[in-house]
Amino acid sequence: MPNSNKGDTNLSDTLHRLVHVYKSRLRAEVTQRELGLPITHMRALKGICRNPHSTAQSIAQRMDRDKAQITRVLKELLSDGLIEKRPNPDDGRSQLLFPTEKGSEVMSHLMQAERETAAAMTRSLSAQELTLFAELSARMVENLSRESDGGN
Repeated sequence: MPNSNKGDTNLSDTLHRLVHVYKSRLRAEVTQRELGLPITHMRALKGICRNPHSTAQSIAQRMDRDKAQITRVLKELLSDGLIEKRPNPDDGRSQLLFPTEKGSEVMSHLMQAERETAAAMTRSLSAQELTLFAELSARMVENLSRESDGGN
């Protein structure tokens, strides 16, 4: 009897390989630039650089991580001089997070590493194929997000 899940298994294997190879290549690019940041730290710094209203809670939500884990990451980014905290004028209980000059410089190197990794990954793909991949990936993420939110 044929395996009816063969397509699902192939898709799962392909996605796992894609994520693994992408992360490995990005780590190599980051290492080459001597940035010395784990992926979670890079994602947190990127979120802080992109959103001028970042708080520990908003970063935890955006990254879908436990706030305690993100707090540890932020503490390391603070001690490395990559981010700073300022009082939140809208909420006295939280602090806004901002990149320092050093953090912005690291972010610039990180963005270059991401661009080079993406270019290597997509070098044989047409613009149409890239657009289709982006659309399909966004729909898959939306499907899984809806499912994890209880279908809402």
